[in-house]
Amino acid sequence: MIGTLNALIDLVDATGAEEIDVAAFARENGTTEYHLRRMFSALADMPLSEYVRRRRMTRAAAELVAGAANMLDVAVRHGYGSVEAFGRAFRAVHGISPVDARRDGGPLRTQPTLRFRLSVEGSTPMDVTITPLPELVLAGHSVEVPLIHKGVHPRIQEHIAAIPMAEHARLKELGEAEPGGILAVTADVEPDAPEGTLLTYLHGVALQASTPVPDDLDVIRIEEGSWAVFAARGPFPETLQNLWAATATEWFPSNPWRLRPGPSIVRYLEFTGDFASCELWLPVEQG
Repeated sequence: MIGTLNALIDLVDATGAEEIDVAAFARENGTTEYHLRRMFSALADMPLSEYVRRRRMTRAAAELVAGAANMLDVAVRHGYGSVEAFGRAFRAVHGISPVDARRDGGPLRTQPTLRFRLSVEGSTPMDVTITPLPELVLAGHSVEVPLIHKGVHPRIQEHIAAIPMAEHARLKELGEAEPGGILAVTADVEPDAPEGTLLTYLHGVALQASTPVPDDLDVIRIEEGSWAVFAARGPFPETLQNLWAATATEWFPSNPWRLRPGPSIVRYLEFTGDFASCELWLPVEQG
């Protein structure tokens, strides 16, 4: 996977203004677009689309500072059909207009070429189980919230706090399938979505696919398939967020599995507010 990501980086710089066919590249390298984008985003701390935009604007800025006279030629060379669209993209990256960059030489926000390297990690063994699950229904109360990578999510906290205790008890009684207990489900997330992107959070339980779901509950259906179950315990939410990062930096690069589309599920075995023992369930397939 490290070699594949570096080959993708090389393709970004070699392609210029052309659109990159990420799906075709993934197939040629024995993986999927979904897994490739998820791994890139997790390891680079930015979506692939954002990296492409920053690299193009870095090269465009260098041309302008070097004295490129025709703004439209620079815009077209980097994938923009008009000077106006190019100017908006340029300002979004550099904080100044192309005209200012050409006149003053900066300041400019350069995006260096990324290079992924495999480091020796894994000093702490990861407790992982591959579990097959049948088709299931996840039923509960959902809300649309922005994606946040670090810290406690206030919107999710508010959503959970608004659910009456009696409703929590009803959900627990309804749950009948693995993973058992009350579940924190994240769905409808693009593989390389940036922070702030809206996603669906569902607070609920797992039911058999054939079980009738009460009309007042929201539903997320999951397909039959394999799941990687990562166990962790420690301070909340740092332990869970660090576990997410470790799956990308340590586990997936060294195991013959890749992510497949589907929700992620967190099952809390113990939770005290600032400490949690939990399981992270991720849908996977053999690579």
